[in-house]
Amino acid sequence: MTYILGISAFYHDSAACLIKDGEIIAAAQEERFTRIKHDESYPFHSIKFILDYTGLKLKDIDKIVFYEKPFLKFERLLETYLSVAPRGFKSFSKAMPVWLNEKLFQKYNLIKSLKTNDKSFNNVKNIHFAEHHMSHAASAFYPSPFEEAIILTADGVGEWATTTIAHGIGNHVEILEEIHFPHSLGLLYSAFTYYTGFKVNGGEYKLMGLAPYGQPIYEDKILEYLIDIKDDGSFYLNQDYFDYATGLTMTNKKFDELFGFPRRDPQKIELNKFYMDVAASIQTVTEKIMLNLTKNIRKKYNVKNLCLAGGVALNCVANGKILEEKIFDNIWVQPAAGDAGGSLGSALALWYNEMNNKRTVGEKDSMKCSYLGPEYSDEEVQEILTNIGANYKVYNRNDLIEETAEEIKRGKAIGWFQGRMEFGPRALGSRSIIGDPRSGDMQKNLNLKVKFRESFRPFAPSVLKEDVNEWFDLEIDSPYMLMVSRVKKNKLKNNHEEVKKAEGLKKLDIIKSDIPAVTHVDYTARVQTVKEDNGIYYDLIKKFKEKTGCPIIINTSFNVRGEPIVNTPMDAYKCFMSTNLDCLVIQNCFLRKEDQIKF
Repeated sequence: MTYILGISAFYHDSAACLIKDGEIIAAAQEERFTRIKHDESYPFHSIKFILDYTGLKLKDIDKIVFYEKPFLKFERLLETYLSVAPRGFKSFSKAMPVWLNEKLFQKYNLIKSLKTNDKSFNNVKNIHFAEHHMSHAASAFYPSPFEEAIILTADGVGEWATTTIAHGIGNHVEILEEIHFPHSLGLLYSAFTYYTGFKVNGGEYKLMGLAPYGQPIYEDKILEYLIDIKDDGSFYLNQDYFDYATGLTMTNKKFDELFGFPRRDPQKIELNKFYMDVAASIQTVTEKIMLNLTKNIRKKYNVKNLCLAGGVALNCVANGKILEEKIFDNIWVQPAAGDAGGSLGSALALWYNEMNNKRTVGEKDSMKCSYLGPEYSDEEVQEILTNIGANYKVYNRNDLIEETAEEIKRGKAIGWFQGRMEFGPRALGSRSIIGDPRSGDMQKNLNLKVKFRESFRPFAPSVLKEDVNEWFDLEIDSPYMLMVSRVKKNKLKNNHEEVKKAEGLKKLDIIKSDIPAVTHVDYTARVQTVKEDNGIYYDLIKKFKEKTGCPIIINTSFNVRGEPIVNTPMDAYKCFMSTNLDCLVIQNCFLRKEDQIKF
């Protein structure tokens, strides 16, 4: 029996994962424990959770692997600065002390950090390092239900690589082609995230959500001045317009001049048509690049299955376009596609690629619905709620489902906390806020009164797998909410011209379908298909269908703007009490807002 602990840390989204003989046992992101969004620190709490959950000590772990190679990353930084010197000195002078004091000597720092989890830890020889993009590729291929696949990884940057094409077959993954820094699709998208006034490494999904409100009128300008897309799918970024390689910002003055407006200061400038059009333009270009890449690799390698990983793989709109074009027979996307998933990939790469262990492929993936984090028993929850003076009612399973479905039908917004926490950025029915998708006001109300976030942000539908094709143009399973699909035409309202004429956020006020709360302004939705594997969440949606004829509920992450998804019952109760949520369901406990005493 071999235990391998994978760790990703020190950039963003730090996480830890444990596998046992190749089986994924537990995984969690540090932000959920520290409550610091995208926490980059050593994942002390994630590792502690894993050790507590399994009853292991660090001395019982056979191998520990870090998700990237610091020396290669340092080499890239040095070569980049030297190639443009003296330009970039300010950035260089800020970065070098951190690297020389901390990041360069990662093995020493890891040992020191691991000792905070276990003072007796001294198993220095069993610390390993994987390459960043190999960690991503392994995270996408090994848990997939494919014996063979082409793996496309696209993100900001690893050590040198920003985009890689790999081939996975059996228990082996090999990287075949690479695009190197500073030419990066992830950094291009992040540059526009920065320019439109959102936070880099966190606001990219906001840019994606904003895109349908605009028109891609700047697409030609981006293709002419910023990026050159080659016939083979590769691309070249014109660094005259960017500052991310050597500066302290993503874009520069020349970038502003190209578009005729300055970067949006979110404190001073509202989201207007210009920034919406910019968002639409970069989203269209991103889709074009991803389609170009996938078409070329299908033609070149003639492998029928595609796996996706890296931050760009979280662009579910682009994923949906790849699916729509039927370039590959099958597509599977790692639910923790960003750097957090690197902890899982590095462990799997060591077990299969380096240790040459046998891999068995099943009919479904091996991510266990991504329910890999902490869980709380009914008794633990009741004790916590009693200690804080919460008023709650305990139900048996069937009555809990019945009561919750009835409250959703009544238009209530409900915090839903069940079983093990999800691994990855999406709430998948364990730590979710749920509601009725048929409500015309629900999207705006949830955004403004519960989530406290921008009103334009769309919500996802969780739909019973057996009913998905009745409501969406989707014929495959989409369990991780990583595919966007069109709502079926027969579910749409006959007001397309009205929607077309409406400008910007006014499109929000128009009811576009029978499920308006989950239908985006372009008539699409980010779909999560729910099967019996999802346990009580499946049964809840089934009950809601019995009551209403609608096999869909709204699913959005259980958090407010700027905070990570809730982890503990206490996190959930605090969020419940500080927002306009009507009800809270934690395990078998049901809480109503009007029964609570404000604290």
